[in-house]
Amino acid sequence: MDLLELQERIKEGIEDAFPDRYWVKAEIASFSPRSNGHCYLELAQSRGGQPVAQSRAMIWKWYFPRLRAFFEQAAGQPLQAGITVLVKVQVSYSELYGISLFIEDIDPAFTLGEKALERKRTIEFLTKEGYMDMQQELALPELPYRLAVITSKTAAGYGDFRRHLLENEEGYAFRLDLVEALMQGEQAPESIIDAIRAVQEQPYDALLILRGGGSDLDLACFDDANLAMAIASCPVPVITAIGHDRDVHIADLVAHNSVKTPTALADLFLDAYRAQDERLDRFAQQIGSATQRLLSREELRLKGADAAVQRAIRERLNALEMLLQRSVGRISKGLTHKWADVARLSDQATHRLKFAAQARVSQAVSQLALKEALINASDPRNILSLGYVLVTGKDNKVLKTVDKVHVGDRIGVRFTDGSLTAKVDEIYTEQIDNNKVNIA
Repeated sequence: MDLLELQERIKEGIEDAFPDRYWVKAEIASFSPRSNGHCYLELAQSRGGQPVAQSRAMIWKWYFPRLRAFFEQAAGQPLQAGITVLVKVQVSYSELYGISLFIEDIDPAFTLGEKALERKRTIEFLTKEGYMDMQQELALPELPYRLAVITSKTAAGYGDFRRHLLENEEGYAFRLDLVEALMQGEQAPESIIDAIRAVQEQPYDALLILRGGGSDLDLACFDDANLAMAIASCPVPVITAIGHDRDVHIADLVAHNSVKTPTALADLFLDAYRAQDERLDRFAQQIGSATQRLLSREELRLKGADAAVQRAIRERLNALEMLLQRSVGRISKGLTHKWADVARLSDQATHRLKFAAQARVSQAVSQLALKEALINASDPRNILSLGYVLVTGKDNKVLKTVDKVHVGDRIGVRFTDGSLTAKVDEIYTEQIDNNKVNIA
């Protein structure tokens, strides 16, 4: 028996053993469409990371365009190497090339199930390793100002976000830096990871990953495990705005927060500033109410003190008048030759008493005027009207020293006619202030 006869007998045996078509699960190890219309594949199977089976496969040109379009439309991803498929094959044996599998049909539902299973396994791994909660341990600043955006420069969603954030009616200011990256395709996860690493080297308050809607294939990169780990371990709070309302990607699950539209992403930061404005307004109202209550109490106390002084003066004058009347009565009953002396003494006593009373009244009036001046001097509105200002730190408490202020802090400054916020560029000690003509 020669080799050809042996091969022919093997072929007859194989084709007799496998006369039907069979559904086979395998991974596409290689995928090579040819110019003649045929497509050549290498199908493989692995266990524990090691290959255990491999076979040549082929899709004839009269099957290939239809199967390829059907799979990509149903599965939302291209037919390519690296994916697991369920294909209907005919087993064939060639005396020159050995066993081959001719693919006649493909089940995209199986591949979709494999993709969902892979996503589930990725989420379970991230949960087990603690990646799902890492971002929640970071605190987003109360007033985020320095923002980095990872997206494509030409993305329509980025333009909408930028306009809504920077052209806000209230005039809030933000520093917005674009870090470009690929936002779809096989290279997108690594490109976004590189951008995240670049952002980590700068003192940003938040990192935003922005991507508009698209097909499942376009957004598949945001379910990548390596990208999810990079987002979770980023030391800057990461906020995602990816896809449509119905889309929830693994990148969204590990991020500090996630929204679905560029406008919602911008409103997330604008609302933080609006809330701070409302707190400052309430603080100003509380100061005004407290000042008014203090002034009312002092006014009532002064009125009470004034009434008490006037009452004491009247009582004293009445007592003196009664004493004078008794003295006059006693004198009138005395010796006639003492009348002139008594009258003179009476006039002198009356003069002294009136002088003393006037002095007491003047003293009381001076004390009242002094107290009123002290109250007016302590009125915060009068102090502000002299050119002084009320300065509050990032904790909304009044600053009385530069020891609690750092470069880059946001501070609030209230004047008599309004308020503003400012950023601290430099801090000077008392010695520097004494030697510097103008610190502005």
